Amino acid sequence: MNRASALAMVAILTAGSAAAEMNFNRIASFPVIRNMANGEDTNRESSPEIIAATADGNTLVYTDSPLGAVGLIDITDPMHPAPLGNINIGGEPTSVAVLGNTAFVGVNTSESYTDPSGKLVALDVATKKIIASCELGGQPDSIAAAPDGSFISVAIENERDEDLNDGLIPQLPAGSLAMIGLAAGGLDCANMKNVDLTGLAQIAGSDPEPEFVDINSLGETVITLQENNHIAVVNSQGKVISHFSAGSVDLEGIDATDERGSLIFDESQKGRLREPDAVKWIDDSHFATANEGDYEGGSRGWTIFAKDGAEIYDSGSAFEHAIIQVGHYPDKRSDSKGVEPESVTAATFGGTPMIFVGAERASIVGVYDATDPVKPVLKQLLPSGVGPEGYVAIPERNLLVSANEKDLIEDGGPRAHVMIYEYQQAPATYPHLTSAGTSALIGWGAMSGMVADDDGMIWAVNDSFYGFQPSIFKIDPSQTPAQITDVIRITRNGAPAQKIDLEGIALDGNGGFYVASEGRTDRLIPHAIYHVQPDGAIKDRKGEIGLPPELMAVEKRFGFEGIARIGNTLWMAVQREWKDDPEHQVKLVAYDLESKEWGAVHYPKAAPDTGWVGLSEITAFGEHVYVIERDNQHDDRAVTKKVYRIPLSEMKPAPLDGDLPIVSKELVRDLLPDLKSTGGYVLDKIEGMAILPSGEGFVISDNDGVDDSSGETMFWSIGNISEGS
Repeated sequence: MNRASALAMVAILTAGSAAAEMNFNRIASFPVIRNMANGEDTNRESSPEIIAATADGNTLVYTDSPLGAVGLIDITDPMHPAPLGNINIGGEPTSVAVLGNTAFVGVNTSESYTDPSGKLVALDVATKKIIASCELGGQPDSIAAAPDGSFISVAIENERDEDLNDGLIPQLPAGSLAMIGLAAGGLDCANMKNVDLTGLAQIAGSDPEPEFVDINSLGETVITLQENNHIAVVNSQGKVISHFSAGSVDLEGIDATDERGSLIFDESQKGRLREPDAVKWIDDSHFATANEGDYEGGSRGWTIFAKDGAEIYDSGSAFEHAIIQVGHYPDKRSDSKGVEPESVTAATFGGTPMIFVGAERASIVGVYDATDPVKPVLKQLLPSGVGPEGYVAIPERNLLVSANEKDLIEDGGPRAHVMIYEYQQAPATYPHLTSAGTSALIGWGAMSGMVADDDGMIWAVNDSFYGFQPSIFKIDPSQTPAQITDVIRITRNGAPAQKIDLEGIALDGNGGFYVASEGRTDRLIPHAIYHVQPDGAIKDRKGEIGLPPELMAVEKRFGFEGIARIGNTLWMAVQREWKDDPEHQVKLVAYDLESKEWGAVHYPKAAPDTGWVGLSEITAFGEHVYVIERDNQHDDRAVTKKVYRIPLSEMKPAPLDGDLPIVSKELVRDLLPDLKSTGGYVLDKIEGMAILPSGEGFVISDNDGVDDSSGETMFWSIGNISEGS
């Protein structure tokens, strides 16, 4: 990477306004399969869920339920986390807390819902040996250690069977709170209190299901009863000193309907029960809850309560709206719990009290300045791995860590990761793209093809994930982060155009656009080109260009992945080989807008190491045509994410019924270093590229609509493309 390109990269990846400002930035990602021993089957699912750190902040300890293990990570050098291995824990670990160098782990050993059991295990982190164990008499969920090291609180959930009676509660045996004393830092099993929580909640009071616990410096345990929509505070003697309903929220401006493939935020939900999951003391009088919901609720946000039950603050729809603006809204979860806040933690960094709220389905964490707990201020949104479950703050080292439980190995997706963030005197590097600042709330995601206009604006399309809301987004790349300033909805006969899969966009020279639909005939989505008017309308059949018989006879589902207009000719990149293509060669298809003639050339693509390699974009600039060539691999498995260019002089289409000429290609940029530059794992779908009149190129990734994806969108400058690689 030359100096000009590097500087351009830094500029587009920074979202802060002044170098002196303190911000969190991700500095490393650790795939937890690295903790598997040599020879182990790394195709097994692994899942870091709850995470804690040793007193010196140098070792991370996390639970891994599928493996029945506790994993350890050395973060002495936080930019280069190192594996310390997994420790079998004799059951399903559910939560962990660390005092000094001893990890206390809740372990579920239940044989059934009606016969729950579990234990609390003490593990010496240095020796990796279990040094003590207490039977709990029920199924543990969350655990917490008293700050003074005097006891451990365990939420004994005795969770319900969701397949029994549609999951309705009560379902006995009831849950409770266990408080286990510590003597000289070790478990004192004989000194264990069991706190009865029945009869407190108005909802299924006979069956409290404790979910999460935390302990303040006074030795008071706050405990959420999630399905019961209730919260209790218990003193160190095991007495309930207060309890109250978690209440409800009236939500406005939300998308409460899923499976319609569109982002429409004009609905409401009245009286939505909070049903809090995680809870964290922010001082000795106040605590914050993440209102995930489980049974009948979930308010999509988070709340600060006083310990007497007074509501101090509620985010309402604001947290979700902020997530929408950065492209992390999980549309397929719309009617359930939206972004689904599940985790919350708090710590003071640089003298500023902060609250960190993790949204599980949106795969993002909000960073709030809680100097005034009545009016906390959202300062940042940080990208996480897929399904963040737990966080640990290490303010002494200026570190924040997330454990992301979702492992998508069965679908060929990214593996589960632990991610590390540092509080730095530096601009924020995320988000890269936002719709904040527009007069209306604009949701976006699954960005695909792009094209630049003469005014320095970039136009981008979303793909078929939003099948009922095909859109063209106007992006101002001169701002930091880049700004979506407008959106054009594509329509046909006055309604949202359907049965199209937008993968490419080109300007028509008259204010309108040509868009390429990849097509999937098994789903009745045709391979086609559409002429879109400036207002977004496709004019009946006149606006559609279907493929000729010669192409339809050899088509496969992996069709047009980009479109470029060169004079009166449209060029489309076919993603992968069709039936008549030689191995590792794909067509660049040409359509003459005047003569209506079709033709093509062959493009030689790389052979894949794993999976497949294909094209995902085509654009023209100067004397060259540029393409993105990529594999379908994530993280450390990724090999091919590259920009190539083809001499325009070689783009001479031959008839489709004969041999096609093979064009040459020149490497412009290997994108792997760029994709690793923000501390995350390598994203697989690099889908769009646009080149400004100045020659500056921009690239964008497709976040799959946040469905089995981290939701992260990278949008960045690759510098002046005339300078090569």
